[in-house]
Amino acid sequence: MGPLESIRVIDMSAVLAGPVATQTLGDYGADVIKIESPAGDMLRQVGPMRSAAMGPLYMNANYNKRSVCLDLKTEDGREVLLGLIRTADIFVTNSRPKAMMRLGLSYDTIQAVKPDVIYTALLGFDEGGRYSGRPAYDDLIQGAVGLPFLQAKASGGVPRYFPNAIADRAFGLAAANAILAALVHKGRTGEGQQISIPMFETVASFVLGDHLGGLSFEPPLDSGGYHRLTSKARRPLRTKDGYICLLLYSDAQWGRFLEVTGKPAVLSADNRFSSFTGRQEHFDDLCKAVSEVTKTKTSSEWLGLLETADIPVMPMHSLESLLADPHLNDVGFFETYDHPSEGRMRRTKVPTRWSRTPSSKRRPPPKLGEHTVEVLKETGLSEDTIYELLQSGIVSAPASEPVPA
Repeated sequence: MGPLESIRVIDMSAVLAGPVATQTLGDYGADVIKIESPAGDMLRQVGPMRSAAMGPLYMNANYNKRSVCLDLKTEDGREVLLGLIRTADIFVTNSRPKAMMRLGLSYDTIQAVKPDVIYTALLGFDEGGRYSGRPAYDDLIQGAVGLPFLQAKASGGVPRYFPNAIADRAFGLAAANAILAALVHKGRTGEGQQISIPMFETVASFVLGDHLGGLSFEPPLDSGGYHRLTSKARRPLRTKDGYICLLLYSDAQWGRFLEVTGKPAVLSADNRFSSFTGRQEHFDDLCKAVSEVTKTKTSSEWLGLLETADIPVMPMHSLESLLADPHLNDVGFFETYDHPSEGRMRRTKVPTRWSRTPSSKRRPPPKLGEHTVEVLKETGLSEDTIYELLQSGIVSAPASEPVPA
């Protein structure tokens, strides 16, 4: 069942960063109960879908979870949630602190019913600063930490957002790490605690780890940035029939590349490229010179030649060709399964390997409220009480889910 077997998580997060964090815990074996409003997580509505509210972005961030649909604007709905929290080890929310106060779900309130709870608040911005309480979305955070600026510097074009929800996903993984550390502390001491994890500061640290550069010093040595990463020449190299991704980093790799290419003058006669330091200082010119050489063979020819010479090289995939990557197929990275409502589906496996507690995607992404009745029974509520909650609309379940008589 994974290393987190018997750990229960009440997941009151939505959209992407929070669900990425809690899916990570679920992949590692935790019992993750996703709390949704009657409208459901808005991510359910994004992308092509076979059934309403079952879009691919939602599905790929919500494996290994059970969905409970609650109206938390009602006192009875709040009491149901508190009953669930009493059975849990971890509570996760990405609602703003003021909203949680209005709902009566602050850390103090929840600690009163579950003293050893790990209360995890995913914030947009750290409290105490002038941005605290503002909404935070991937595009906004990317811009605020300088990623579009770096994209423009690297391309020589206009600022653009990175074409991946990189801020949400980095933040979600950082949140999972913090929760796991809190679990270690709880295991040693029995103590729960409140963890506040701010998105802006987390992603700013992520970006500046590469790009603080000369700004690390007082006074600054330069205006910051890692030149190799922002070079306009840092891009896949054209071949006769496509592109390859090639990195000539160490002196040994450079020497082997010269040997397998016959020491062309454009490379071997330029003393600027003869040392690691010189190749870093003249990275743009190096890439241009190497690209003149790579145009002489096809991508498959280069891949075979360079792999044999132990020179770092990879194909440049499209999204579709990535699905056919031979290595990923060798290790069984992709699998197909039959979803109860969506039919045949493709998914990625959990990429980590464990010798004693293997992890897996053992539960498909749930329909809205799919496990409401099941989970409420586990908390000890009677069938009559559950029926009354369903009839009142305080909790919801799909029409196909059995309702207590």
